Amino acid sequence: MHLEKAKTIRESLTADCSNCFGLCCTALNIVASSDFPINKPAGEACVHLQSDFRCQIHRNLREEGFKGCTVFDCLGAGQIVSQVTFNGKSWRDNPEIGDKMFRVFPVMEQIHEMIAYTAEALGYDIPDKLSDRLNEQLIDLQNLTKLDADNLLALDLVMIRYPLNNLLAETSDYIRGNLITKLPDKKSKNYNHERADWIGKKLKGKDLRGVTLRGAYLIAADLRNSDLRGVDFIGADLRDADLRGANLSTGMFLTQMQINAAKGDGMTRLPSHIKRPTHWSN
Repeated sequence: MHLEKAKTIRESLTADCSNCFGLCCTALNIVASSDFPINKPAGEACVHLQSDFRCQIHRNLREEGFKGCTVFDCLGAGQIVSQVTFNGKSWRDNPEIGDKMFRVFPVMEQIHEMIAYTAEALGYDIPDKLSDRLNEQLIDLQNLTKLDADNLLALDLVMIRYPLNNLLAETSDYIRGNLITKLPDKKSKNYNHERADWIGKKLKGKDLRGVTLRGAYLIAADLRNSDLRGVDFIGADLRDADLRGANLSTGMFLTQMQINAAKGDGMTRLPSHIKRPTHWSN
């Protein structure tokens, strides 16, 4: 696949709330916490969701205690479920489809996440054989988004993820391996920190280029001014991680939700497909 095409697919996976029936405000289960001031069961509309499917307190979500809403990103799954899977029929006007629509939404969200990872992997300079296998995965995933509701609900997402995870790990190893060979201290550093418990860890100014942090816990870690280029972040927990001044410009498999959950500023360097959160400091 042409690199620009892969990049276009990755960057196109953005939420269009104007074409969604407020699914993130309805389909998801919310538990009162530091991220939400209320309990809300899955399938029940948030008290702030208006009749036009817009949020009544959208401009003041964080001030009102709905920090979690400013973090969430469906990668465009909401509008696909609303306009494609259910052909523009809303759960409010057609209550008989509500339950099924709410159950389909998280399935589509996971498919879109897998598409995002696959398209990003195809955007790297990787061997043709690996690229061909990833391209096959991408086509299959894109076809899944066209399924009807019943077939979407029947999918075994674990089995779909398994071969893709292997391909993404292979991509990560290849790209990071090429980077590591160019680093001066490549023999004296541990580059494998998968599932590491770095909660609150002091890493200010550290050179972490080429490290894998797959599934790592980085909650409230101090990563200010750190060099995170070429780091594999897939599945890493970045809640309240301090990324002010950090360089993540070539960080791998970062999602908007991970960045939204972290702290940063105008000096934080991000990959092109990631938007700088509006709640970050300047």
